Amino acid sequence: MTTHLPQGFRFFVAVSLTTSVLLTLSGCHSVPSNTANQVASSNSPTLAPVMQAVVGDYADEGYTDRAQGYDWIGVMVRAAGDKQIDIKIRARSDLKKPTCQFDGKAVLMGQDEAHGIMFQTNANNTQIFFQFKENTLTIDGQESGALSYFCSGGGSLAGTYQKLGAPLELAQPH
Repeated sequence: MTTHLPQGFRFFVAVSLTTSVLLTLSGCHSVPSNTANQVASSNSPTLAPVMQAVVGDYADEGYTDRAQGYDWIGVMVRAAGDKQIDIKIRARSDLKKPTCQFDGKAVLMGQDEAHGIMFQTNANNTQIFFQFKENTLTIDGQESGALSYFCSGGGSLAGTYQKLGAPLELAQPH
């Protein structure tokens, strides 16, 4: 004797069974968070030498005198793949609005002894170049005046920045 179940009841049983199976399977794959971090860090790829050379924090000459209230601009460079970097440029922002700010990604153009490592991005209708050589970052643009768009008070992103030995401190010391 075969019992016919109502259509709505069969749907409910199918959804319940599917949910139970998915929860059981996902439970088999859960890993405690500290173990997940260990697995992720041990499997994370090492950076290519060109990326290792450029990743870090950079600052202009005013950064060393920031405790005396000098304006400064800092550049944070992080890897965003094998041939791309994520760039964040910030200026001091403790007493007034930051004078410069830029967020973007730049693509590796090439590398040689004479020029170092070159990256490029397009912003504000111009090409911006990031040249890394001997712990120095030089930012310039196809139209250098276009780099003032990202700054107020006559500032510009164009300039030379030295690689820091420690992370960039965005807050001004008192």
